[in-house]
Amino acid sequence: MEDVLSVYKRPYDPERPVVCMDEMPRQLIKEVYAPLPIEPGKPERHDYHYKRNGVVNLFMFFEPLAGWRTVMTRERRTKIDWAHCTKRLLEKHYPDAETLILVMDNLNTHGLSSFYEAFAPEEACRLAQRLEIHYTPEHGSWLNMAEIENSALARQCLSKRIPEKQVMEEETSAWSKRRNEEGAAANWRFRTEDARIKLRRLYPNIDG
Repeated sequence: MEDVLSVYKRPYDPERPVVCMDEMPRQLIKEVYAPLPIEPGKPERHDYHYKRNGVVNLFMFFEPLAGWRTVMTRERRTKIDWAHCTKRLLEKHYPDAETLILVMDNLNTHGLSSFYEAFAPEEACRLAQRLEIHYTPEHGSWLNMAEIENSALARQCLSKRIPEKQVMEEETSAWSKRRNEEGAAANWRFRTEDARIKLRRLYPNIDG
């Protein structure tokens, strides 16, 4: 826990940006009947019938100090998917960063070995050398600021029915663009000193 909190204390450095990553599955849902159009004083109305159209996995990358985020949509959540999303993050969004500091939950798909399952060894090594990874502790996903951002995404963008992967990409891209233009950053206030007081039950007792 203190490792992640120490990362959050670091000042902003464009050469070593801190990015939080989280993922969540979303059900694709098709309308069976066309929604009733908007009328004066009445919102658009949807029939309660719907058709499930598969599941996609959303990869959220959030740089809290810069107020920037991007969402990538994949059909699965394997090591290969994580590797391709992280490569895209490094090469498209942070090509000039010396090292990207990545905070994420400790899942078996989230690791440097995933690069070696997705790419040639030389490419995998090159990507791995650009990352510094910090994992949230077990039962400590609340420390991941990307999880907070995913909650905002779910409330503001995903409460409606989204029928297919392409539409999901369009909707999440528009949401990310709007949030980025607003500069919606995160001011993390919970510090190591707070943890040692408020969560002291989680620390080993070495007094006796």
